[in-house]
Parts: sequence; C-alpha cells; structure tokens
Amino acid sequence: MSQLKFHRVKLAEAPSLTAFADHTIHQSKEWLQFVSATQKAEPVIAVVKDGERTVGRFTGLIVRKLGLRILGSPFQGWTTSYMGFNLDRSVPRGEAVLALRDFAFRQLGCVHLEVMDRNLSIEDAERLGFRYQVHGGFEIDLTRSEKELLASMADMARRNIRKAEREGVTLEEATDQGFADDYYSQLEDVFAKQQLVPTYPKSRVQALMDHLLPTGRLLLVRARSKEGKCIATGIFPGMNDTMYFWGGASYRPDQHLRPNEAIQWFAMRWWKTRGISKYDLGGGSEYKRKYGGRDIAIPWIRASRYPILEHLRTGAKKLFAYRQRLLGKNKA
Repeated sequence: MSQLKFHRVKLAEAPSLTAFADHTIHQSKEWLQFVSATQKAEPVIAVVKDGERTVGRFTGLIVRKLGLRILGSPFQGWTTSYMGFNLDRSVPRGEAVLALRDFAFRQLGCVHLEVMDRNLSIEDAERLGFRYQVHGGFEIDLTRSEKELLASMADMARRNIRKAEREGVTLEEATDQGFADDYYSQLEDVFAKQQLVPTYPKSRVQALMDHLLPTGRLLLVRARSKEGKCIATGIFPGMNDTMYFWGGASYRPDQHLRPNEAIQWFAMRWWKTRGISKYDLGGGSEYKRKYGGRDIAIPWIRASRYPILEHLRTGAKKLFAYRQRLLGKNKA
C-alpha cells in the first residue's frame, strides 16, 4: 500500500505550479475555470505528502453523471489534455496513482476515476493492473532551427506551406470575439463532410477564449484568402515549455489553397519565439504525422469502484457516438 497521502486544499493554498518542472497549461487556474464553467465541474486541488514532506500536487475536477461523483484528470469530452500530477522526481508515478484511487473513492466519495498524466508510462499502468486506453500522438522538438523543422516534415507538408504563400494566403493572430463564429462555422463544415456534427458547442470555444486569452497563453490563428475571406482557423494554447493543438478547421471549398499547413507552421514559429520547446499535436490522427513529430503513447487510466460502472461508461460512449451520427444525418 502506498504511503503517499492526498490533502485537498483551496487553489489559493496549493503549492505554486512554477515549483514543478512538469506543470502544464491544463493544470492552470484559468484552465480549471474553463472546464468548470463548461462541464459544471468542481475543481479538486490536492497536496501530495510523503509523511510530513510535501512532494507534489494533483489537479482534477469532479462531475456528476446520473447522480454519481466522477473524478476526471481529465475526463473524456472535456477537450483537455494531460492533467494528473506535479511531483518531486523521487516519487514513483505509479505509487501516486494508487494513492489517488484511495483518495478519490474514500475521501472524495467518487465512484469512478480517470487520469492521464504525461509522465506516466504504459508499463506503469500494466504493472499496476489498471484498465486504460492509449492516447497516441506526436510531439515536435521546437528547439531545432526553422530549417531543421521544415526538413523533418513530409514533402507534402512543405509543398503545401509554399503553395499557401504563392496563393496569397495571409495569416494573423486573432484576439477578436468574432473568431469563435469563424472557427465554429468551419468546424461544422468539416464534420458535415462525414455527416456528423461537432462534438462540442460553440459556447465551448467562447469560454476557452474568455478564460485563456487574457493570460497570453492562447494563440488564435486566422487564415485569409487573397480576397480577405477567412478560410481557416487554428487554436493553440501554450505554457511552460509546451504548446498544444486544441483545434483547427477550414472550409472545404478553400482547402485547395492549403491554409491548414500554413496555420500550423505559423503557430510553431510564434510559440518558438516565445520560448516554447515542444509541440504536442493533441492526439494521434494520422494526418498529423506529416509535421515531423515523434510518436508518443500515454495511458489514459480509469478505475471504477463498482464493476457495473465500466459497462455504463462504454454504453454512454456508444450512445454519444450514435447521437452525433443521427444529428449529422438530420442536418444533412
């Protein structure tokens, strides 16, 4: 049994994230406020102690499903990447997960737990016997020169970046409130291609902007055709040493101008000049491979207090997918 103990504290009383080298933007106060507002969730900050010594902190949120308390760090559907722990290097990540399970079930009264920590390995998850799914993705080393970054991309990606420039596509950092309308209109067009609808509402995009834009940790990029029409958009939060791809969209009739690759290249250079050294492309969709990142695989661990909850979770995912298909067909 783990000797680590969790002590829930108010956010103002929690150890500063800057004390830990592994903190992410998804553990920040502003991100917690964003998730809390969009998911009707209750933030949970806990100090991790080994005896009397503080060795880290945990970040998550509690939501209620069918009246049951669920602790997510994060939970699927939150459009949020790695949360989990900020720990002293001497603390084994697997041991922290075991202590977290006890904390969630016994102290917080939760019946289900999900956690995805960037520094937790698949080997840890398997050794401890947790159920998990692999969150695959790609990570780009931005410490390299621009020439090296371009050289690491697939030929097609480099050609498309050059084509966008030849076609007169211009890129701009956006801060206006109209960005959410542009992005979501393009996102609906992307999903309509597959007879689907977006998995989150436009209000989610607006909430992200409201909470993160004032911090300077959110880059919004708009691509315009030479006629001035907004044809594509991208959303890139960043903090500490890592930038992330939160979302991107473009109108299908304008995709021959290749604005999507141009937006990615703009965002990489923008964050690179601000000291960011890594780019996490946020998921393993195969089209992202062309940007030259290395493969990463992180376990998204889950644990239920009662076996029936695993079946309910699976059923809920299938029901959500069916609903998205049905709404998409009706809209078409």
